[in-house]
Amino acid sequence: MATRYWAVSLPVGQTSSLWSRLQESISKSSFDTPLYRFNIPNLRVGTLDSLLALSDDLLKSNNFIEGVSHKIRRQIEDLERVSGVVSSSLTVDGVPVDSYLTRFVWDEAKYPTVSPLREIVDGIHVQVSKIEDDLKVRVAEYNNVRSQLNAINRKQAGSLAVRDLSSLVKPNDVITSEHLTTLIAIVPKYSQKDWISSYETLTTYVVPRSSKKLHEDNEYALYTVTLFSRDADNFRTKARERNFQIRDFEYNPETQESRRQELEKLNQDQDALRSSLLQWCYTSYGEVFSSWMHFCAVRVFTESILRYGLPPSFLSVVLSPSVKSEKKVRSILEELCNSSNRHSSFVDMNMNFKNSAKSLAFPYQICQNSRQL
Repeated sequence: MATRYWAVSLPVGQTSSLWSRLQESISKSSFDTPLYRFNIPNLRVGTLDSLLALSDDLLKSNNFIEGVSHKIRRQIEDLERVSGVVSSSLTVDGVPVDSYLTRFVWDEAKYPTVSPLREIVDGIHVQVSKIEDDLKVRVAEYNNVRSQLNAINRKQAGSLAVRDLSSLVKPNDVITSEHLTTLIAIVPKYSQKDWISSYETLTTYVVPRSSKKLHEDNEYALYTVTLFSRDADNFRTKARERNFQIRDFEYNPETQESRRQELEKLNQDQDALRSSLLQWCYTSYGEVFSSWMHFCAVRVFTESILRYGLPPSFLSVVLSPSVKSEKKVRSILEELCNSSNRHSSFVDMNMNFKNSAKSLAFPYQICQNSRQL
């Protein structure tokens, strides 16, 4: 499900009732189309050459800002899915994203209207670039901990031939003395009967009935066997000839405790980093979206001046026609432009907001912002 918003600029011409006429036309012919004022302040125009140069760069900058907003949104989706967090609407300055757009107010303190348009656009680009760089660092730190945990989990979840055996072999399963040692044998499941019948005779110094089965997975069974230490190497060789694998294993309580603490710390670090990253993403998404809307306002202003000329005299609005109403709404806009003494076309910037069916946390997502002149 998607909600498309159009940011539209129409020339005012000699009439001052364009807003009322637009409201009336939309209400009569496309009553299901929400319509809002897009309040753009009187920005500093500068020279024609500066406007033309800025116009050439606006699309590239827009794609960059849009891309960063999508990166943050996708990261939020991933983190919420992993965390099992009940999603809530993304906000900008404390209000839902769609409300911020449809009730947009220019932030004079952050973007003084007396500043050149190029300075405003460059400032937005720098700010969003810093947020993107910070995102990369934070995600890399989080993914590094995840990778370490995944590596440990793979060892724990792999087959007995390769996995860590420390959680399967207990202290009382192992005998270590001056003359005796316990070996760990990995036996194919189909060869277990062969192991039971042959392990005592593989070499001379095996303790009778000393083999004990500790664990079994889909492929292998884990057995212990006790024998004289001097015969251990010979037993390994004979076992290998019968397709039995002898795993090197030494039970060390200090090592086991160290591994347990390491795993616990990694889990704690992952949870802390995930929570911190998620909160940062919530905040940063709002900052990027706010910057993006100010950028869109500059873009509409610039294109309107280049299209309609000076002094600035245009009506900028945001509307959201349904797919079946788009043709009719466009016809209404063209008709209003044709009634003007100045121009017969309008500046149109399409912005698609995607409504996620899986999560209410992202009711609106800008997918496209392109001008159609």
